[in-house]
Amino acid sequence: MTADHQLLALLLFSLFVAVTLGITTWVSRHRHGSAEEFYAGGRLFSPMENGFAIAGDYMSAASFLGISGLIALFGYDGLLYSVGFLVAWLVVLFLVAELVRNCGRFTLADVVAARMSERPVRIAAGTSSVTVSVLYLVAQMVGAGTLVALLLGGESEAAQAWTVIGVGALMVVYVSMGGMRATTWIQIVKAVLLMGGAVALTVLVLVRFHGDFDQLLRTAAERSGHGDAFLAPGLKYGGDWVARFDFISLGLALVLGTAGLPHILSRFYTVPTARAARRSVVWSIGLIGGFYLMTIVLGFGAAAVVGPEAVRSSNAAGNTAVPLLALDLGGGTDSTGGTVLFAIVAAIAFATILAVVAGITLASSASVAHDLYASLRRKRSKPRSEVAVARMAAVAIGMIAIGLGLLAKDLNVAFLVGLAFAVAASANLPVLLYSLFWRGFTTRGAVWSVYGGLVPSLVLVLLSPVVSGSADALFPSLDFQVFPLQNPGLVSIPLGFLAGWLGTVMSAEPPDAARHAETEVRSLTGAGAV
Repeated sequence: MTADHQLLALLLFSLFVAVTLGITTWVSRHRHGSAEEFYAGGRLFSPMENGFAIAGDYMSAASFLGISGLIALFGYDGLLYSVGFLVAWLVVLFLVAELVRNCGRFTLADVVAARMSERPVRIAAGTSSVTVSVLYLVAQMVGAGTLVALLLGGESEAAQAWTVIGVGALMVVYVSMGGMRATTWIQIVKAVLLMGGAVALTVLVLVRFHGDFDQLLRTAAERSGHGDAFLAPGLKYGGDWVARFDFISLGLALVLGTAGLPHILSRFYTVPTARAARRSVVWSIGLIGGFYLMTIVLGFGAAAVVGPEAVRSSNAAGNTAVPLLALDLGGGTDSTGGTVLFAIVAAIAFATILAVVAGITLASSASVAHDLYASLRRKRSKPRSEVAVARMAAVAIGMIAIGLGLLAKDLNVAFLVGLAFAVAASANLPVLLYSLFWRGFTTRGAVWSVYGGLVPSLVLVLLSPVVSGSADALFPSLDFQVFPLQNPGLVSIPLGFLAGWLGTVMSAEPPDAARHAETEVRSLTGAGAV
């Protein structure tokens, strides 16, 4: 990239960072220091504000960079991510949003612990939530590093590493100083910027092809080198049975995983009522649906305008497809329009990463403080403030995410998020659904459900081609691959549900009918909700 690209993009990066730090500083002066203020923003946000914030939380670097890149490289098969991410919201709307808002207070564990023995359930659910959050954070870190590598012409791995460290430092500042209120306003600003950028690029792509979407698809197919196969299923997930099962596994993880993501569930506590939570989801579905439709145009646009080979040569995983598309649509490398459009898109992508990591870090630090610390603390020890523990947890989680982000820097960000979704669907969703809908569910069943999904999903990922045994693996020189699928969801999600059932039927503890009845009434009516 030219010096003009670098300077303009860095100025826009700096402007967004300055604005968000200003929001955080302003909020920190007006906060009261209570747990409700830190975790839930005082529950003062309107459905529209929360809907924009949810959309901002959900439309991550995986959406903007990763999905478009996968469509540019693999055509039809890349669409699975757009469809899966969007359809998942129907599960959230109909099964989770209102009930979680009524039953919980700050975290997923609150919902489960409402009718179980608190300590073992909170430890299990808190561990699972932190694991999912860290996996999701790694994807954002990889996106940030990729973006800066592109901006600097891919010449400096040190700059890429320092970018990951800088993002980690900023997210700790956002969370520790501003809590949920600052994080929510950062998400709202980012959602507006991202939607505006996606609309502008989509219009430019359609104008380039005179509004003829068929011509866009045919051009993309021609430039792909695969012909009509680019527009048909099977280029990435077709062929042998392993690839087909991988396709099913990924689809299950994407559709079911959203309802188990801690940073999405925590958003339902920032509104005053369950009705407001449901309306928030309706707002977010409209925004997210429009955005994912645009990623289809952007992905095929990158294939048609830039070409898969140019995308792959810039970044093997395809994460740079949208910035390269913006550069071409603006007039090319040496043009003022190309420089400006590239810098704007790069800045929006960077803003996307910063905003999402803040939301995820807040959710995971809440799980550490509200669930793990409160459960594991010795009674004789002097208790610290939950909010103080959450701030320290944000620092620790940031450091872990930075380290893993540097390790996984060559993987596609949408693919990495797919792994986080698989763990969420395996460990969090079964225990959540059982707790809400199964009268006979017990504490042992809850604990077994979480660990019965969490442990297999992580073990299967470690033994999969993602970690070793292939040229694209984290450790390409090693080979301890046993599990053939890249996404563990097809095996680990049923195991999570099975473990919860087995733990319940093998439990000597009788289910607490009175607490279940109380939870059921509260979840359906909102009576007694916080």
